[in-house]
Amino acid sequence: MIPESFKQDLLNRVDIVDLVSRYVQLKKGGANYQGLCPFHTEKTPSFTVSPTKQFYHCFGCAAHGNAIGFLMSYSSLGYVEAMKELASTVGMQLPDWRPDSPEQAAKKEHETDLYEMMVRASDFFRAQLKNAPRAIEYLKGRGLTGEIAARFRIGYAPDDWQGLRAVFPKYEDPALVDCGLVIENETKRYDRFRDRVMFPILNARGAVIGFGGRVLGEGEPKYLNSPETPLFEKGHEVYGLVQAREAVRSAGRVLVVEGYMDVVALAQFGIGYAVATLGTATTPIHVSKLQRLADEIVFCFDGDAAGRRAAWRALEVSLPLAQDHKPIRFLFLPADDDPDSFVRREGREAFERALRGAQTLSAFLLAELRAQSDLATAEGRSKFLAEAKPHLHKISAPALRLQIVKEVAEFARVQQDEAERLMDLRPASSYPRSAPARSAPPLTGSQERNLLRCVVANPTLAAELDAALFDAQQPETEILHLFASWSVEGTLPSQALLAERFLGGRHEAIMAEAQAAALEHELSEDDAVRIFRQIQLALRIQRKNEEVEAVRRQVESDPRSRDLQVELRRHTAELAQLKGQRL
Repeated sequence: MIPESFKQDLLNRVDIVDLVSRYVQLKKGGANYQGLCPFHTEKTPSFTVSPTKQFYHCFGCAAHGNAIGFLMSYSSLGYVEAMKELASTVGMQLPDWRPDSPEQAAKKEHETDLYEMMVRASDFFRAQLKNAPRAIEYLKGRGLTGEIAARFRIGYAPDDWQGLRAVFPKYEDPALVDCGLVIENETKRYDRFRDRVMFPILNARGAVIGFGGRVLGEGEPKYLNSPETPLFEKGHEVYGLVQAREAVRSAGRVLVVEGYMDVVALAQFGIGYAVATLGTATTPIHVSKLQRLADEIVFCFDGDAAGRRAAWRALEVSLPLAQDHKPIRFLFLPADDDPDSFVRREGREAFERALRGAQTLSAFLLAELRAQSDLATAEGRSKFLAEAKPHLHKISAPALRLQIVKEVAEFARVQQDEAERLMDLRPASSYPRSAPARSAPPLTGSQERNLLRCVVANPTLAAELDAALFDAQQPETEILHLFASWSVEGTLPSQALLAERFLGGRHEAIMAEAQAAALEHELSEDDAVRIFRQIQLALRIQRKNEEVEAVRRQVESDPRSRDLQVELRRHTAELAQLKGQRL
C-alpha cells in the first residue's frame, strides 16, 4: 500500500494541465482548460481540466479523475505503474510499502495471496480446456472461435472433486476457501467448480477476482458463480467490462445482458460492447459504473415474465441515476430468445437494428404504469397518478422529469401544475441567496448534494458541517459525515486526492458528480463558502420550523400547560432569530 502522504505529495508536484497537454490539445476557457475528450469520439470539446482543483472531467462520457487516473485510462497502465511514471517525471521514487501494524501486514499479504491463487486457478482452467473435448465441442457448437475463447480467457474445470490439487499441492490452505475456489464442510473439502466451462471475472484493472461456471449437460445450477470474497462483490462488478471497454467508447453505448455466453456470443459477431451482471439484479453501482463509460445504456432482457421483472428492477435502480444527456433504454427479445440465440439466428445487423428501436426508460415506465390502471375511469386515472408519484420523486434529471410529468398529466387528463401539486412535486430545492455582486450559476438537487459540492470545491468547509441537519435518506449524507470526521482527525484530503479515497467504492459516482458540478458551475472557494453557509442556515430554519410546529400541536392538545407555552415562545424566538440572519 502506497502511503497517502506520498500520493498527496506527488499530486501536489504534478500539474495535471501539463500532463494532459502532452496527449490532448487544450485551450483556456474561463478558470479551466478544455479540449476534445481522448476517451470517446466528439466534435465539440467537452473535456475539462481544472488547474486549481487538479482533476479532469468529460461532460460527454463522464470520464473523471486526477493525474493518476488519467495515466491509467489513457496509457492502460495499472495503478502502481501509473504512480511510478508520474513520480519519475517529478524526480520522486515510489517508497517501499511498510505496514502500520502486524494486522495490516497480514491483511495485505493475505489479499496478495488470493490474487495470486486466482491467477493460478485461471491458468489451470485454461490449460484444462485443451484436453476437454466435450467442453471444446460445446464452445464450437455455440459458434465460438479460439480467438474469442482466448480473449475472454475461457477455461474448463475438470470433473474431479479435487482437481485443483494439481496446481495447489497445499490443498488444505484456508485461502482456497477464502477466495471461493474450494468448499469446506465438517467432513470434507472439494472444488467448487467441477465439469464446467469457466469464465474468469476481472476487475477494472484486469485482475481475476472470481469465476462463472457453465455446466456441461443438464446439471443444476446451470450457471454457478464465485461467492462473495475479499476480492469479489457481485453487486459491484460486471462480466466482460475489461474486454468491452474500447468497444463501448467507440460505440458510445453499453449493452447489459444476463449471461456470460450472451456477452461472448455477441463479441463473436462483432458486438463487443456487451457486459453482463453476475447472477444478481442490477445495482446502483452497476449503473453508475457504466454511465461513466458510455453515452447510452441498453438493458437487454428476455420478453417473458422473468425478463420483465428483471427490467423493472433495473428501471427502479436507474431512475435516481438517469441523466438528461445519457439515455437509458430497454430491449425485450422474443420470449424464446436470448441475445446469444437471436444474434446467431438473425445476425449482427438485425440485432443492432433491434437495439436502435429499444424502448426508452420513460416509455417503459409509463407503459407499465398505464397497464396497472384503467385510464378510461376517474378512479383509474387517480390510481395512475398515485402509482406514478414515487417513481417521479426518484428522478433527479430535471429535463427528463419535466417531460415525464407532462406525459403523466396528459394521460391523467389534468393540467401539468395540477399533476405536480397532486403528486407533491416541487421545483428542485435551492438555497436562499442574497444578491451578491457576483454569483455562480444556481445548483440543483437536494440540499445535501449541494453541500457536498461546496465541500468538494472548498474542503476546509468540512469543519463547519452540522451533521444533525442532514437527511439520512440522502446518499450524500454518509459522505458528509466522512468529511466531518476527517476534519476532526486532521486527515482532510486535497481535491486531487478526493477521488482516490472513493475509487472503486459505492460512493465513487456521487463524488465524481460533485467534482464535475464544481467544474461545470466554476464554483470558486469563495462561492462555495457563501452557498454552503446559506444552505446550512436554510436547513436550520427548516428544522426549527418543524420544532415550532411540533410544540404548537402539543399546545393545541394541552392549552393549559405553562411549560409548553414557554417552550413554544422559546422556539418561536429562535426561529425569528435564524430568519433574521438570512436577511
